[in-house]
Amino acid sequence: MKVPLLAILCVFSLSISRAASDNPFLNNFLQCLPQKSEPTYPIFDAIYTTENSSFQSVLLGYIRNRRYSTPTTPKPLAIVAVKHESHVIATVICAKQHGLQIRIRSGGHDYEGLSYVSHVPFVILDMFNMRSIEINVTDESAWVQAGATTGELYYEIANKSKVHGFPAGACLSLGTGGHFSGGGYGYMMRKYGLSVDNIEDAKVVDVDGIILDRKSMGEDSFWAIRGGGGASFGVILSWKIKLVAVPAKVTVFNVKRTLEQGATDIIYKWQFVAPKLPQDIFIRAMPQVKNNTEGNKTVEVSFIGHFLGQSGKLLSLMNESFPELGLQQKDCFEMSWVESTVFWADYPVGTPLKVLLDRPKEPTMFFKVKSDYVKEPISKQGIESIWQILLGIEKVWMQWNPYGGRMSEISESETPFPHRAGNIFAIQYWLFWVEQGADTTNKYIDLSRKLYEGMTPFVSKSPREAFQNYRDLDIGANLDNQTRFETAKVYGRKYFKGNFNKLVRVKTVMDRQNFFRHEQSIPPL
Repeated sequence: MKVPLLAILCVFSLSISRAASDNPFLNNFLQCLPQKSEPTYPIFDAIYTTENSSFQSVLLGYIRNRRYSTPTTPKPLAIVAVKHESHVIATVICAKQHGLQIRIRSGGHDYEGLSYVSHVPFVILDMFNMRSIEINVTDESAWVQAGATTGELYYEIANKSKVHGFPAGACLSLGTGGHFSGGGYGYMMRKYGLSVDNIEDAKVVDVDGIILDRKSMGEDSFWAIRGGGGASFGVILSWKIKLVAVPAKVTVFNVKRTLEQGATDIIYKWQFVAPKLPQDIFIRAMPQVKNNTEGNKTVEVSFIGHFLGQSGKLLSLMNESFPELGLQQKDCFEMSWVESTVFWADYPVGTPLKVLLDRPKEPTMFFKVKSDYVKEPISKQGIESIWQILLGIEKVWMQWNPYGGRMSEISESETPFPHRAGNIFAIQYWLFWVEQGADTTNKYIDLSRKLYEGMTPFVSKSPREAFQNYRDLDIGANLDNQTRFETAKVYGRKYFKGNFNKLVRVKTVMDRQNFFRHEQSIPPL
């Protein structure tokens, strides 16, 4: 027997009355949801309020930074863990009608927690249940829902083909909704560019609750969501991606050198070599503080490599172009491309592929991240000064990611991501700690700023560029008497350079009232 909608709404109203009794905004929002979603796909079991026993576990399950899981962190009034497109539409319409902000979360890797924290009344629109992946090997494409992780995508591609892959990040729990819309940065970028350079279509829910694809949203909007941050323009439902060719066997390595083993000379040479190697080779340099064999602090640099080919050819190329590294056959591991994704996630060689499907349960550490771009090689004296800063912090690592190859062939305006030709490498700074307390957090954030300040002579200028996927709320902060738009121009120029103006124009067309917003979103005019 079909239950009348009115009866369903009555039962639902009773179930939410306790949770919403003290908040009319939440009460109206919750009452609205079943009216705006399709009865065929009940929204009831997708809603979590503070009265729900699973609320805390659902909230924490997709928080990656413990800085945003403290008792003082603002909490959402509700989490809508959508299970169908109609749930997304209902959440957007009802939040807009009843004065609630939404924060859109796909994997929870936003470094500053902007996908799940706000300082005004808000709800989280959580995409983690929207994780369907449809692979079409025949036309070398796939449709990927926004809540699917990169690990799940890699796993599904490998299930269908041993000679296809996709350029995206090394971390396996990245939600593709946010990762792709911010750029999508990974170890095949010198061969194939970023994730956004390999996206053919998308489905988005706009501010009016309408589902748009590439054709219906128009090329400017499609351009904007591929690197401009999707959460400024709508809710990403899914992406159509273009699969790329990979060989049956690739080669990976991780060669570590301390200062005592000549790391300074090697990384100095790396700056000249890594961006000019064949596109099939990517070598990340990763400095971090370690104890040496005598138990004293030193800097150890890991040179982590990925080659789209077999070890014999790699060794020949390296011996010719970068003999300083001293790469040997024993350092090289040949494996399938999908196995290399597990290696890049820092699992031991031979780890079963099922790890690609794992999803973390709660955050494990506190951290602060910043980013930079380097356009001229750093002198040995400059490198040595960087080591002194790192040794004074200890709980820090850096990633130096080489450019060149495909990254230098794509124009700055092809997508909102502008950091193309002219860069020799990008830097990510990662400070981490496990001790709780505001004093400790403030200490490490202050250290991150000192490191960033110390890097000023060596990095890009006017603007000092930054990567939008490595969100940093220090950018544009503490600007006295600045309007919202003037502040946005500060981070907008750093993240998007000359593309910021076009992003503002697209935002003004798509969302003039600025419903989709956060602390570093694109503003309308």
